[in-house]
Amino acid sequence: MLLEITIPSPGESITEVEISSWLVKDGDFVKKNQVIAEIDSDKATLEIRAEESGILIIKAKKGELLKVGEILCLIDTSSLKKEPSEKNSTSPSAKKILSQYKIYNKIAPKKHDAIKAIPSMGTKSLINRSFNVKRLSKLRRKLSERLVSVKNETAMLTTFNEVDMSHILFLKKKYKDVFKEKHGVNLGFMPFFVKSCIKALKEYPNINSMIDRENQINFNYYDVSIAVSGPKGLMVPVIRNADTLSFRGIEKTIKDLSNRIKNSTISIDDMTGGTFTITNGGIFGSMLSTPIINPPQSAILGMHNIVERPVVILGKIEIRPIMYLALSYDHRIIDGKEAVGFLFSIKKSIENPINTLIGSENELNNYFEL
Repeated sequence: MLLEITIPSPGESITEVEISSWLVKDGDFVKKNQVIAEIDSDKATLEIRAEESGILIIKAKKGELLKVGEILCLIDTSSLKKEPSEKNSTSPSAKKILSQYKIYNKIAPKKHDAIKAIPSMGTKSLINRSFNVKRLSKLRRKLSERLVSVKNETAMLTTFNEVDMSHILFLKKKYKDVFKEKHGVNLGFMPFFVKSCIKALKEYPNINSMIDRENQINFNYYDVSIAVSGPKGLMVPVIRNADTLSFRGIEKTIKDLSNRIKNSTISIDDMTGGTFTITNGGIFGSMLSTPIINPPQSAILGMHNIVERPVVILGKIEIRPIMYLALSYDHRIIDGKEAVGFLFSIKKSIENPINTLIGSENELNNYFEL
């Protein structure tokens, strides 16, 4: 029996995908639920799994464009065979020769094969000036188009500020163990920044908006996009109704979305519809950046690494853990005064979280749901 494997629908409005890679060869034996290929849409890379065990018959080449519903491959379930075993292996005598000459990337079934692999002593090695040409994936090409469109279609500016992380680090250190024990997730920096951003978005509603042709749409809800690095590159899943979530809820949502990105089970719906974005280049060591707006949104907050720096406190020089913040925004609908005020509001919340976010020290246990 020949089983047809067709292109699934990656999401609404997507009708065409590109074959990103084949993870098995034509004629190979595949097992049920084994990942056999990857396809790229405009928004994500999806895995294709074998629906049954059998012999694979590939019908579309890598790089080929297929419509949703078209046949990707066939699986012959009537001629099952065992997975082929490794045909080529290095014999003990050959292995000894290869080891002597420090050759580790060759398979030599026999001794004379190993001798052939030894480089000639009389020839000089040439400088390797070769290069590789790699076709951009459909996802990467779409991302490139979006990034260029932001530069061409928005009046993007970036404003900066610095924030003293002393109080956040103190709270994180004090409550991280009991928070992890109680809720099963780590207490990170992101919930503090999500809460601070929502507070600032309520104070400066133009930043929680977008332009639609001749109209400005202001959102009365807060779906915060979080940039997450995954095997396929940077993705931006959305924390829905972030203003209604507790610290526990935010951390659990981020963990769930991150796991789905790592496992390639994230959906298109998980990454669309955000109203504001937060990206943290600090986890990679970034000191400062000018993040690019995530269209059609109008602003993005960039977090960076925390470095101990000398600062003046009440006329005295002290060493404090400082993070630089960057807010990139669309100047067409957001004035500079609003952008600066928004970033300063976040600074106040982070530097004095008990009074601005929590209310009082007596509310700390309730706030962390302990």
